[in-house]
Amino acid sequence: MSNTLTDIASSVIDELSAVLSSAQIVTGARTESNRRDQSEGTPSGEPLAVLFPASTEEVAAVVTIAAAHRIPIVPQGARTGLAGGGNAIEGALVLSTTKLKKILSVDVANQTATVQAGVRTIALARAAEAVDLFYPPDPGSWRASTIGGNVATNAGGMLCVKYGVTGNFVRQLTVVLADGSIVHTGQRTIKGVAGYNLTALLVGSEGTLGIITEITVGLLPKPASPSGVSATFTHPADALAAANSIIAGARRPSVLEFLDGACIAAINAYDPASTLPAGAGALLLVQSDQLGQSREDAEAYAEVLRANGATDVAIAHDAESLERLMSARRLLHPAVHSARGGALNEDVTVPRSQLGALLDGLAEISRELDVPISTGGHIGDGNLHPVIGYNPDVPAEIDAAHAAFARVIALAIALGGSASGEHGIGVLKRDHLDDELGPVLRDLQRRVKAAFDPHSLLNPGKKL
Repeated sequence: MSNTLTDIASSVIDELSAVLSSAQIVTGARTESNRRDQSEGTPSGEPLAVLFPASTEEVAAVVTIAAAHRIPIVPQGARTGLAGGGNAIEGALVLSTTKLKKILSVDVANQTATVQAGVRTIALARAAEAVDLFYPPDPGSWRASTIGGNVATNAGGMLCVKYGVTGNFVRQLTVVLADGSIVHTGQRTIKGVAGYNLTALLVGSEGTLGIITEITVGLLPKPASPSGVSATFTHPADALAAANSIIAGARRPSVLEFLDGACIAAINAYDPASTLPAGAGALLLVQSDQLGQSREDAEAYAEVLRANGATDVAIAHDAESLERLMSARRLLHPAVHSARGGALNEDVTVPRSQLGALLDGLAEISRELDVPISTGGHIGDGNLHPVIGYNPDVPAEIDAAHAAFARVIALAIALGGSASGEHGIGVLKRDHLDDELGPVLRDLQRRVKAAFDPHSLLNPGKKL
């Protein structure tokens, strides 16, 4: 680093020390743990500092200092992301929201909750449950992920098939803009159409338009205790046919998840406590939380599954059995990573009518490139997670995995789908955006970015 850059860096740290305590500023080798999210093979750099503000005002003060010196800022939550969106940039300031962890209010009368961005998903869910309300979005990392991170990526989860994604529940945001100003978007009310819907624009923007510090979400009445069914199939195509029959029926499931045989084997190898049936070609997990009929729904799902060729059907009405199955499903990504040593996590989504073509195409890509692809995910809403395994010590396997990754995204786009349903773009999928959006839409999005962030200081190089 040149003397001039060293002087600037020293000046910036001095200014930051005037608004944050020494415990809130981390520099040097201690920044290592905050340099990247859980994606593999994505670039990251050494930040100038990692900062831990504890209020919106402290975030604004930090951003004001960074803007004055034209220093990029990378917002981070719990770093559970899988696309490199939270990766540090060389010489940037990393702004961690993990100290913004207050649940500010749970409003029973209006069925809303307001939380700081660093509140964990499970904490919000438990706070709502304590007053007989319900916050549905439940990404696989819900025990660790933060609400701010979920909003930044518009995270989904296993309950999306019935309730939708994070953005469906966001009412209002408190956001620090690129110049340090604080704005409040949206309304606390159910309806509101004054001005453009900037709240929806900020949801899923991955920290490139503003830094979200507080979120007001809508809540629902607490549903019934779920009942569910697990069913195995000899072939994935049979599981898909059964899933389609359930979706076409009158009983709407709250969960409809899929695991292929490779996922089942990886999870069983990873977790000695797993009770997933060994040797199956595919598995469906189906649940209902409908008040007054969840038990009857589960029995009806079981009949549909049997009629579509299920080889083993187990019905559960107790929370312990259901949670055991859901916990196993949440192990998909770490289990496949453990099995191969490395993994690229896809997040493609297609119209449900194209799921068969997607599964066939994934099998073809796996055969042609001799790359293992384990596929699971939210089959009820068309969002699957093909996980491409590779040995990180074998360069040829790394190259083949990346080639397969690109082909899977191209396949999803060709089927009328998207490169990402809920994990975001980050840096991992950025090179594939032209194929999905085209140059005109990409240019329009860059102009939106410039309106919010004219000097491209907020998470530059991500999302677009």
